[in-house]
Amino acid sequence: MKYDFDRVIERRGTNCIKWDHADLFFGRNDLLPMWVADMDFESPPEVVEAIVSRAKHGIYGYTARSKAYHESIVNWLYRRHGWKIKEEWIAHAPGVVAAVHIAIMALSHPGDRVVVQTPVYYPFFKAIKETGRQMILNPLKESDGRYSMDFEDLERKVDSRTKIIILCSPHNPVGRVWRRDELSRLGEICLNRNIKIISDEIHSDLVFGNNKHIPTAMISDEVSSITLTCVSPSKTFNLAGLSSAAVISSSSELLGEYSSMMSTVGAGMSNVFGTVALETAYNNGERWLEQLLEYINGNFVYMRDFLKTNFPELRVADLEGTYLAWIDFRNTGMSVEELRSFLYEKAKVGFEDGSIFGEEGEGFMRVNLACPRAIVEEAMKRLITARKSE
Repeated sequence: MKYDFDRVIERRGTNCIKWDHADLFFGRNDLLPMWVADMDFESPPEVVEAIVSRAKHGIYGYTARSKAYHESIVNWLYRRHGWKIKEEWIAHAPGVVAAVHIAIMALSHPGDRVVVQTPVYYPFFKAIKETGRQMILNPLKESDGRYSMDFEDLERKVDSRTKIIILCSPHNPVGRVWRRDELSRLGEICLNRNIKIISDEIHSDLVFGNNKHIPTAMISDEVSSITLTCVSPSKTFNLAGLSSAAVISSSSELLGEYSSMMSTVGAGMSNVFGTVALETAYNNGERWLEQLLEYINGNFVYMRDFLKTNFPELRVADLEGTYLAWIDFRNTGMSVEELRSFLYEKAKVGFEDGSIFGEEGEGFMRVNLACPRAIVEEAMKRLITARKSE
């Protein structure tokens, strides 16, 4: 079956954050929205059909997670990433952001220190602050548009109060897919310093070219024993509104602490449609995903080449993983405020301000490419028109 990712689907009027409530982020709703990380594509038809079929039953009561549900996660992770896990390693989460909050509370105490690698997914900052922990910044190193981990900086900054590092793998927003040697070095530091790893792998299925996602817990049995991995079909299959994710660990101690905290905060119940969607997507969504990856990569190549020709001051980081382009506007000479004015008032494009991912993101913009090509083309047209009017 050939899926039609070119079809533009009207999302306004569905109460979606991306199109109906962009004013919450930009203060206005007249922009072409290419910000919050959900797709403008329909989920796989198999998933839609399964949800409709379940909805027709008419009773939406408390829902358990079946053996088939857990098997779908086990089989997907092995098929896509070669990671052999056991059903008993899996715990539920209502979403990856919620899982990160809960894991921080489970694996540390107020006042403990938690490491993040900026520029990084900004809800991590909120999770640390709202749970009363201290945030330690371990900024990524950037050279000619490529990012790497700064292990020397990490080793200088961690101490006996440092209990957790939140790893974004693949990394949002810079698009890196971490190599085995990078993950091994990070794991070695965490083992030596008694630091637990919360590995956010929500974008793990969205990897391009010859890049390969390696689950952090696959590095070694020792690293696995200190790692809680967060996965979800939400980014892969555009299911974010169905609140279904999983937390995985080979350590019964870590998983037990996480599950106990889940119970404490009363977040253990499943979304009836989320369970159906997860199981169906993991069992039947692979062909759709392969075509999606090809399409999104095409969007990226189109945008990169267009900007290289028409707006050469901009530098676009290689997109190894995620569907989020990371564009460097610093060579334009615009300040953060001038850049916002240029994009939001003149070009009318809703790119996401890089400074919200940490001060290292100042002068950058994150752009969501999980949309029909026509939207990318329109955004590029608006950029150039605004530039010519300068």
